Amino acid sequence: MREPAWRIFAAEYNDAIHVVESEGEKTPKYVITPLGAKVNRLYIVGVLTDLEEIGGEGIRRKARISDPTGSHVVYAETFKPEVASILADIQIPSYVAIVGKARIYEPEEGVLYVSARAEIAKEVNEEIRKYWTLEACKNMAMRIDAIKEAMNMKNPTVANLVEIGYPTIIAEGVIEAIKLYKEIDIEHYEILLKETLSFITSKKLDIKKNLEGEEKIFKIIEEMQGIDGVSWEKVVEEGIKIGMDRESVEEIICSLMEKGLIYEPQLGKLKLV
Repeated sequence: MREPAWRIFAAEYNDAIHVVESEGEKTPKYVITPLGAKVNRLYIVGVLTDLEEIGGEGIRRKARISDPTGSHVVYAETFKPEVASILADIQIPSYVAIVGKARIYEPEEGVLYVSARAEIAKEVNEEIRKYWTLEACKNMAMRIDAIKEAMNMKNPTVANLVEIGYPTIIAEGVIEAIKLYKEIDIEHYEILLKETLSFITSKKLDIKKNLEGEEKIFKIIEEMQGIDGVSWEKVVEEGIKIGMDRESVEEIICSLMEKGLIYEPQLGKLKLV
């Protein structure tokens, strides 16, 4: 049976520290996220912000795909040279969709790095990105609700969650997550969800009412970027001139990059997406 491709934000996927293996002859591995996504395959849509060759003949590539919560790391491996070629032909920054397998690297016990191994790559438009973001929000909201329901049960089981209406695949992942993660910071993910919904329902420049700093820094970059972009240091200087401190400006720059609103056309330069 082909595994479903999860619409999942980078922040939740990258927080995963546990992997489980199914039983039987073929034993696929699943990344279990803190909210109970049981991921073997992913469907990612975001902004391609970086692409580097990592193979000797240039047919292996490593990409960064930014969504409103962070960045997915995606590999195009040698056995999928057509995917590596597609990525190489896409201009940075552009909206892209990736379908791929979960890529798991455990260099030592207790240390886990997750990424994705691309099977399909395609350039998409902003509307598809918005639709994907909404779908990923809906999926995350369901898992948050399921985690809360399970935590309120004395002995939560998959059957208990299915009985009250959750799909089996969600129930299985949530029960695994509760067993594996001793503490799940649900509030953190609720805030993340709220910020992401605010991000996609606002106009590009109206990033967030309570994040005026982001709007100010966004405008500085917009006004000074020119053709090649504006230097990181120049943006910091301009931010200091309007009363912000260096640390705040640099945090905001990183936040705007993680949201896919700006990128580095070259190291140390900033430009709007």
